[in-house]
Amino acid sequence: MKGMILAAGLGSRLGTLTDERPKPLIPVADIPVIRYAVALLAGAGITDIVINLFHLGDLIERELGDGRDAGVHIVYSREAPAILGTGGGMKQALARGLLAPDEPFVVVNGKIVFDLDLSAVIAEHDHSGALATLVVRPDPDARRWGAINTHAGRVVGILDHRAPDATTSAGVDHMFTGVHIIEPALLARLPDGEACILRQGYIPALLAGAPLGAYVAPGYFHEHSTPERYLEGNLNVLRGLVTLAHPPGPLTGIDPSAILNGADITPPVRIGPGAHIAAGARIGPDAVIGRNARVGPVRVERAVVWPDATVDRDAISTIVTPRTRVDVASD
Repeated sequence: MKGMILAAGLGSRLGTLTDERPKPLIPVADIPVIRYAVALLAGAGITDIVINLFHLGDLIERELGDGRDAGVHIVYSREAPAILGTGGGMKQALARGLLAPDEPFVVVNGKIVFDLDLSAVIAEHDHSGALATLVVRPDPDARRWGAINTHAGRVVGILDHRAPDATTSAGVDHMFTGVHIIEPALLARLPDGEACILRQGYIPALLAGAPLGAYVAPGYFHEHSTPERYLEGNLNVLRGLVTLAHPPGPLTGIDPSAILNGADITPPVRIGPGAHIAAGARIGPDAVIGRNARVGPVRVERAVVWPDATVDRDAISTIVTPRTRVDVASD
């Protein structure tokens, strides 16, 4: 079985942050978030991975290369001149022979951190005979996200659409996580060019009575689509709220190559390789200092400092990049 990571999105809700890096490369605990998706797939034994590219795609390819440093093999599917959407990107990868035409594949969104037993999802899909299996999670605001209604391991409703044999009272609303297992036959339902897998793939399949599985995953899940959610996701990792069976690297602590100069460090923190902290600096609690970043004699708290950035004034509830600062409202 192969895996596909969706990494072509524009990330417009992250504002100026995605002027510098595409969304899949924003660092969570000083690790590009797409590496969490790679580790999730590799942990389930999926080592052949396709990644679709559009916005700043060259940077993603430069970061991951052929995947050998993560123990996988990565190939890329570039989208041009226009972005193809979730469904269109998959259909293009299949048409190019990057996905097998006769076996299911796993899709993971490149912006999430997810505590998921992916092997169990694959086993459930193989047993169910479903055309696709969507990984969903309990969420009190599921309808705000776009609810997936499930009953007894099956999708019976998507948004306001119901399966032909589903009663209006059956099922529980869940949030779709962006992880799913898809049989290639489903992609034949999509139009050529730009397409949405949910609206133009799953909803027509549901209305036609095709079996769609639902796997309810209760573990930690976080997506990083706004500056507020991005900062929150970093703090969740630092505070130990995230348990991952296959983390992509160290998530907390101080790298031995960091230079601290006697700075005042208050955990939890993640200080990356080659970071340089000036004497008199106060770092933490809740601070990520990225690889090769430089921090002057200032206070850094509830903040994320990107690799190669410089901090020359206090950074509190702030994201600091090599080019800009984004202040985030405190709770």
